Amino acid sequence: MYDLIVLGGGPGGYVASIKASQLGMKVAIIEQNKYGGVCLNVGCIPTKTMLKSSRLFSDMLEAKKFGIDIDGSFNINWKNVLKRKDRIVNKLVTGVGFLLKKNKIDMFNGLGKVIDKNTVEVNGEKLACKNLLICTGSNARIPEIEGAKEALEKGYLMTSTEILSVEEMPKKLTILGGGVIGVEFAILFASLGTKVSIIQRSGRILNTLDRDVIKEITEVLKKKNVEIIYNVTTNYIGNGYIEYTSNEKKVKLEGDKVLVCVGRVPNLKGVENLDLEIERGAIKTNNKMETGISGVYAAGDVNGIMQLAHVASHEGVIAVENMLGGNEKIDYNKAPYCIYTFPEVAGVGLTEREAKKQYPNEIKISKFPLSVNGKALAEGEARGFVKIIATKKYDEVIGVHIVASHATDMISEMVTTMELEGTAKEIARAIHPHPTMSEAVVEAAMGIVDKAIHI
Repeated sequence: MYDLIVLGGGPGGYVASIKASQLGMKVAIIEQNKYGGVCLNVGCIPTKTMLKSSRLFSDMLEAKKFGIDIDGSFNINWKNVLKRKDRIVNKLVTGVGFLLKKNKIDMFNGLGKVIDKNTVEVNGEKLACKNLLICTGSNARIPEIEGAKEALEKGYLMTSTEILSVEEMPKKLTILGGGVIGVEFAILFASLGTKVSIIQRSGRILNTLDRDVIKEITEVLKKKNVEIIYNVTTNYIGNGYIEYTSNEKKVKLEGDKVLVCVGRVPNLKGVENLDLEIERGAIKTNNKMETGISGVYAAGDVNGIMQLAHVASHEGVIAVENMLGGNEKIDYNKAPYCIYTFPEVAGVGLTEREAKKQYPNEIKISKFPLSVNGKALAEGEARGFVKIIATKKYDEVIGVHIVASHATDMISEMVTTMELEGTAKEIARAIHPHPTMSEAVVEAAMGIVDKAIHI
């Protein structure tokens, strides 16, 4: 009898397993594919590894502005880019396995099929448990477009999984969907010289983000010669082209590959026997990660709330602590998002539009540009800003949005501030080192309290 069986070895599952073992629980984890899940194997890590190669190539093209002359040619060796990606992924996957074994967690490879809330079958063996944590992740959504299934089978249409191992770098790439994943891949390939077109169903990319962020990244994409086609209905995907309708006109767009980035679908395979409440295709949970069945929890992409690896890990830990009698809750409003474009994007809390709706006439907004930040200018990374949204009454920070070369690292300070219900005044009074890009955070905070110094 296990205290806990975890279905899925991704960032939600393996982190929860280790935490449970550390707290004295007897744990088993079941993974059908490779430990580390989508994020480690075919998501966050391989993408960011390849983005580093893309960024370095892009920087080399602009070496002259740093006073560096490069004699001779330099080129992308795509096969070596993929080999580097595979080496890093394999090292980290091995590391996850080592940690699970170190924490004396029983590991099973295969499809875990839930018989009931206290019994799971894997490879013909039945395992008993007191608690069950479902972390089965998600799969890329394939749109219901004529020809899509056939194009996927032929390898012309790809998801974010297949394109990470494409044998040859496409010369012309069409991306369906201008969300976070689509925009990251657009930057990756455009920086390497691929002609990229984004097909966007609505009138803007990154639609849920702050409008200032959308405007800035749209300009970044245009500078990279990425074509963004708005308000499009995709009608057909053929072999070597797609057909779409724009302004009531049918257009045929040719390309080497089509990358589909229109969201992810929770993976419910193996849990069909449970009478779980399903909402919009995902397992419904409360903020304690509890499902409607006592002793059954769900974390990560499968609950469909915030499909982010760091959120999955946090949810997994909360679930374990609550199994042991805790009363831990997750506040999704304090969970950051990150986009690894050049420059990066990161944010937490409310957008300006959401804040105005939630706090009508009761907010302050301060936006400080990196164009006057010494470190940003020295590094040639002066594009971007720090934007802070706070309440008028207490100057409490309720939203932060950053576009900067190190935005994904800078946002953690703001997450901590919001977790502590901190104010802009407290940020402004905290001494930040010079020269750093974090000084832009201080300046933005000063703009909430009174006025920034350097503008």
